[in-house]
Amino acid sequence: MVVLNLAGDVMLGRGVNEALAEMPPEEVWGDVLPLLLEGGVRIVNLECAITDHRRPWTRTPKVFHFRADPRAVRVLTAARIDAVSLANNHTLDFEERGLLDTIAHLRSAGIACAGAGRDLAEASRPAVVEGGGERVALVAFTDNEPPFAAGPDRPGTNYLPVSLEGEVLERVEEAVARARAEGAGTVVFSNHWGPNMVERPPECFRRFARAVIDRGADVYYGHSAHVFQGVEVYRGRPILYDTGDFVDDYAVDPRLRNDRSFLFRVEVGEEGLRGLELFPVRLPYARVRRAAGEEAEAIMERMERLSAEMGTRFERAGDRLLLRGPG
Repeated sequence: MVVLNLAGDVMLGRGVNEALAEMPPEEVWGDVLPLLLEGGVRIVNLECAITDHRRPWTRTPKVFHFRADPRAVRVLTAARIDAVSLANNHTLDFEERGLLDTIAHLRSAGIACAGAGRDLAEASRPAVVEGGGERVALVAFTDNEPPFAAGPDRPGTNYLPVSLEGEVLERVEEAVARARAEGAGTVVFSNHWGPNMVERPPECFRRFARAVIDRGADVYYGHSAHVFQGVEVYRGRPILYDTGDFVDDYAVDPRLRNDRSFLFRVEVGEEGLRGLELFPVRLPYARVRRAAGEEAEAIMERMERLSAEMGTRFERAGDRLLLRGPG
């Protein structure tokens, strides 16, 4: 059995980067850190460039550019992050140089990455790590920011539109097959997809996610909306449509509450999902903390409601939500 600790968007740039000058890196994680250090494979979506390069992307219109100083990689090592997805709409915020610097800093810290690279071949390569005596592969895609897409001889992201077209699903199948060929017993399919600030995935996204499971992925790991969405179990495999935010400096929507989310702990066995634990968290400025009291109650109630719409019924287990797999 493999235990996966999955979190949504970790943005270490801008205000978070400034805050890091005044605090130790482990302070970012607060009382969530012991959960992360309990074991298992730890994966996040890294939504910024880690680089000293300061020239932002200007070739196409872009409102936000997120850059963290190289010291920010210590935040990831403090939580023993094993792998990150770089397939998103901020990886090239500071041009190709920023992307290549990010990859170099991650590799120097012993952190695997997937979803972006020096060319399309590297961007589409899975990141394979060890967990529970088994190899776990992260394959990462995004439908965001098409100008960032890698080419045969151009650095960029592993771009893939959300579609049921044969060419798209062939790329999904090839990615999963390659991960299996590299010895992965568990394949996590990461996708930074769709619009911001929506609570429910559109039906076309649900069909796509199920098609990904049909093509062999063990876990569908979505992010991009900045708010968490419901969980579906399809053919014994979990679909996390959106895991929300986890660390950032963003303004908070008073209704959608993008400052609330979960740490998603997934247990996967040969037969599929063994269990899913959701630990509610709150996101104060440049930090993440465990939620408690009425706030934890509100976070869990929203997830219960959104997931019930997809046929998923969680149990309450004290300060967390629990879903027992069919195995």
